[in-house]
Amino acid sequence: MTQGVYGKGAPYRDAFAPHWKVLMSDKPEVHRESSKEHMVWETVDPETWVLYGYVVIRVDARGSGRSPGKLDILSPREIKDYYNAIEWAGVQPWSTGKVGLNGISYYAITQWLVASLQPPHLAAMIPWEGAGDAYRDMMRHGGIQNNGFFDFWYPKQVVKVQHGNPQAWHDPWLGESSSGPESLSDAELQSNRADPISDVLSRPLDCEWYRSRSADWSKVTVPFLSAANWGGFGLHPRGNFEAFTRAASKQKWLECHPGRHEEWFYNDYGTALQKRFLDHFLKGADNGWDREPPVLLNLRRPFSNEFEMRKEADWPLPKTKWTKAYLDAADGFALPGMSWQPPSQWSKRSFAALGQPLTFLSPPLEKDTEITGPLAAKLFTSSSTTDMDLFLVFQAFLDGVEIDFQGVVEARIPLSYGWLRASHRKLDASKTLPYQPYHSHDEEQPLTPGETYELDVEIWPTNILLPKGAQIALQIGGKDFERLLPPLPSQPDAPWAMRPLNGCTHTNAEDRPSEVFGGETTIFTGGAKPSYILLPVIES
Repeated sequence: MTQGVYGKGAPYRDAFAPHWKVLMSDKPEVHRESSKEHMVWETVDPETWVLYGYVVIRVDARGSGRSPGKLDILSPREIKDYYNAIEWAGVQPWSTGKVGLNGISYYAITQWLVASLQPPHLAAMIPWEGAGDAYRDMMRHGGIQNNGFFDFWYPKQVVKVQHGNPQAWHDPWLGESSSGPESLSDAELQSNRADPISDVLSRPLDCEWYRSRSADWSKVTVPFLSAANWGGFGLHPRGNFEAFTRAASKQKWLECHPGRHEEWFYNDYGTALQKRFLDHFLKGADNGWDREPPVLLNLRRPFSNEFEMRKEADWPLPKTKWTKAYLDAADGFALPGMSWQPPSQWSKRSFAALGQPLTFLSPPLEKDTEITGPLAAKLFTSSSTTDMDLFLVFQAFLDGVEIDFQGVVEARIPLSYGWLRASHRKLDASKTLPYQPYHSHDEEQPLTPGETYELDVEIWPTNILLPKGAQIALQIGGKDFERLLPPLPSQPDAPWAMRPLNGCTHTNAEDRPSEVFGGETTIFTGGAKPSYILLPVIES
């Protein structure tokens, strides 16, 4: 079963045509036994799964598709509707009484939320690339509003299929609009939906509104397979890792894969993995899944499309050697550096928050090095204003060429990201770990201009197998990461910038007024102010 807001009657090939074309072109093996005519975005193909012996149920969330009512994404009411749908399915005459959930993104997020309500007939679930914390994972990264994704996603993919929207896609199976037979005016549609963009902007601190749209890990007890994408920064992977480490479930697995958002869900690997898990928990198949190690990692190497599967006993990995790479801003270096020992002398570098960032680059690695797990940075900083936003990017280079990978959307994405609004620096001591700072986001603590502050920044988990001679880097800026690309052949004099972060940008002027977040930022290193990045180095 899935419940979501993309319209169960909106064909994948029409509603998400660009993604469909790439998937069909790059992955011709997807569901060979199916006509693929009944596929919709981010849900299983019913032709394939019915042949496997499953009933496939799609539910339009209230206010979307064919379900009337007020549209309010991820709201408690929407999740209670999901609970009721699960319980309805569990007692139908054709049902075994065991309901499973399986879907991507929105259809994964809602799994964590409904599992927190513990519906009795929910037997197992596969949240594939899904957030768990509405504030930290999706809507406010480090306290900074993620406006870019919601400005695009909500009107284009959600409102487009709002119930009664005459502009929705045609439903070929029912021969009418995928938003139902009702046709509402723009004014009626607007009055019949919540405004999550304004809701987030008006709530800079974590509060009950975000908590009611977030998983309660202490109540998630159902068996699950949490599938994370190494390149899904800004939307999904944090929630998948948090679920594995914090959920109360006794039977839980973590899987990590690379690639575009949907391709590994539908390819042979992903489909076989899902089937094996669900066969075990829904059909009672003795297929060895209960003896499967809890962590399944597809490991990445530079400039390669081949991925090595390795199975582990826990996350973070038991073989992790937490290693500090110290930043060094000494003026003697043209480019700020890194060292494995703290510099004895303190130094500093400053940059315009809305200008070019600083990049701290390590010397070449002396041996092959694996970095797999969560990262964190401790930074001693000051600002010329009463606040500052920090945008951190973890990178690696080999022979001067950046090591990057296909992201869930973008073709080139760095190894990891981290964010923090300095006024949100307060830590929650009950949840902070040595390798993962956890900010409470429950009060704003303005800065005194020119005063030095010690900030701990969470950097999302990553994986890379680096060869000897590679270099790691930490970029620190005051705005979204941008990469200058070569000019287009059609526009040879017009190089352009790309923001490779799945559409997640932080540019709302009301949330980030330039008079506050456009000052000068200073990074201190060495001596009594030893700024560093903490790396999860895996012992070979």
